[in-house]
Amino acid sequence: MLWITLILFMVGGSMAQIPIIGLCPSVDTVSNFTVSRYVGKWYEAEKYFTIFQFGGKCTTAEYALSENGSVTIRNSQISSLTGLASSIDGIARFVGRSDDAKFSVNFPSLPLSVDAPYWVLDTDYDSYAVVWSCTDYGFISARYAWILTRERNPPLSVVQGAYNVLDKNGLSRAFLLRTDQNNCPESS
Repeated sequence: MLWITLILFMVGGSMAQIPIIGLCPSVDTVSNFTVSRYVGKWYEAEKYFTIFQFGGKCTTAEYALSENGSVTIRNSQISSLTGLASSIDGIARFVGRSDDAKFSVNFPSLPLSVDAPYWVLDTDYDSYAVVWSCTDYGFISARYAWILTRERNPPLSVVQGAYNVLDKNGLSRAFLLRTDQNNCPESS
């Protein structure tokens, strides 16, 4: 059983880079979530380290409603190592009710296409959103967190509001890394 757990973690959770001994914690998501207010462009202010975003700066996420009720995603960044821009497109589908801020996200262009949880813990729709993803692999969990903002360089009060959401849910801020949003082209 231990070997199976470790293999599952290496395949699915290795991209998280925040492996924690223990199961995913219980967290609260936005009540009465309104996806039409959530869509649009968001700037990544802070995140837990992820290998797939290594060396990225000027990171953005753009969400749009699809006719079938899903949400299209375009995540973009610029490599601070090479200066090259890259993006990846995905699809988010509601898990359960459409007023519950729990999605399953898939990026079809990846070699190993898996569905990942994407939960909006809180948002005021106009300045910040806190996104959480956690997957259990036996007795280990792989954890992701992102603080998204509507402004490229938000005021400290906006980021503090996001920190309060993490604190309320008992999630560590110690793993957060600030995303470089300086000297970015306007289109990114």
